[in-house]
Amino acid sequence: MSKRIFQPIKPAQRPRIGVYSIGHAHYWEQFEGMFDRLTSYGNFVADRVGQWADVQYAGMVDDEAKARKAAELFNRHNVDLIFCHAATYAMTASHIHIAQHCHRPIVVLNLQPTPAMNYEKTTTGEWLAHCGTCCVPEIANAMNRCGIDFHVVSGLLGLDRTPEISMTNEVTDKHPEAIEAWRQIEQWVKAASVCRTLREGRMGFLGHTYPGMLDMYSDFTMIQAQTGMHVEVLEMCDLAKVAESVTNSEKQAKLDEIEQMFVLSEDSPTDPLACKPKPEQLEIASRVAVAQEKLVREFDLDALTYYYRGSDGNEYEQLQEAFILGHSLLTARGIPCSGEGDMKTAIAMKVSDILGVGGSFCEIVATDYDRDTIILGHDGPFHIAIAGEKPVLRGMGLYHGKWGTGVSVEATVQKGPVTLLNVTQTGDGRLRVIVNQGEAIEAPILKIGNTMTHVRFAEKPTPFMNKWFALAPTHHCAMSVGNNAEAFQKVATMMGWPCESVCL
Repeated sequence: MSKRIFQPIKPAQRPRIGVYSIGHAHYWEQFEGMFDRLTSYGNFVADRVGQWADVQYAGMVDDEAKARKAAELFNRHNVDLIFCHAATYAMTASHIHIAQHCHRPIVVLNLQPTPAMNYEKTTTGEWLAHCGTCCVPEIANAMNRCGIDFHVVSGLLGLDRTPEISMTNEVTDKHPEAIEAWRQIEQWVKAASVCRTLREGRMGFLGHTYPGMLDMYSDFTMIQAQTGMHVEVLEMCDLAKVAESVTNSEKQAKLDEIEQMFVLSEDSPTDPLACKPKPEQLEIASRVAVAQEKLVREFDLDALTYYYRGSDGNEYEQLQEAFILGHSLLTARGIPCSGEGDMKTAIAMKVSDILGVGGSFCEIVATDYDRDTIILGHDGPFHIAIAGEKPVLRGMGLYHGKWGTGVSVEATVQKGPVTLLNVTQTGDGRLRVIVNQGEAIEAPILKIGNTMTHVRFAEKPTPFMNKWFALAPTHHCAMSVGNNAEAFQKVATMMGWPCESVCL
């Protein structure tokens, strides 16, 4: 399948990261070359973070005045996250003003340049170039007492060459401690990208929440307050208006895209409601899919949640019958769409997509106690980019629990590690995330036009479900591929959302 069809309609925002190094000003005159050496380490950190973000490097901060200037720099550029590079010992008073003035999460980088010093040749100055760890407990204590949100990444710096001044080998780019440290740093940067993208994003709300699903009702102001996303309330007439503008050539191009992305089914061998898609169903679905993409572009949307229930036979019923296909296409291109008016799960899907791990709309379908799996899926939308194999497009004689007929997506997620992300809401109105890791396994699914994936968790289904449900999740979740708990936890930290889990 061509990668072109997965090109995002609206790419994630590039985060803005502040970086500064710390040291003790008294060292510079005592130990020749130390200042330049440690600053070069800081430049290395800034350059490497710059692969994933726009970086503001404030250089060496070794007194209060420089700290205030660094804070002004970071605030002027509206950074999302700040890395404090512990280059050598430093008094916390010389740089804590940065955290106090910027009000952004601080990640202390405790990155030693070498796995071990040369004990036979190392001088005091050489030792001090490797003792950044010394001040990290002091930083932790001071920031905790000042009420500052801080985190620590420890490991090796990861240089690919040894500075001339060094008395030992500093090439550590292939060392496991460097690889792991930079994996953690990259996760923090991507979490910052999630925050910026949500904060500058626009959530479309088309129609209303499925009546009676009390877990999914959300206050638009609460969404704005806790994610930063603007909620754009849309009407079916907005979609109908753009649908009128769809040309035959646009419709044919979309039909070609659909035929490239899906297998068109024959009649289901088991379910009389699931049939080979009719030509007229595909024609309508193609036209509506073009309209859905035009709607996203017209309103500059980053995500969309939807549900429509109207009287039989009205002009909008035909539009909603094609929702699942068009919204699956949008989800594959970075505009996650959640059904039944579930904004919180649209956020979970968006978080997953920004991190590049998918995020398909799911609920519990059933439990398979013979295989010790929980089957998760829905009647769409599906994140086609994480499909285990080419999804099947089925014609539906009736959407279960809903109204109308149309086409639906039958698919399963890639086999291997998966992570479920619930974004739910507590009784006090706060968003909370629930993260659970499992394994998608090969197992049969129903041929009824729904997405379904068997997932086996570390705990047996009964105790797992009892513990999961005790956390009060929304009944929908986003399924992502890979072991993503750490990445999701960092996003939750950046967003100020509590994070809980049962299976990691």
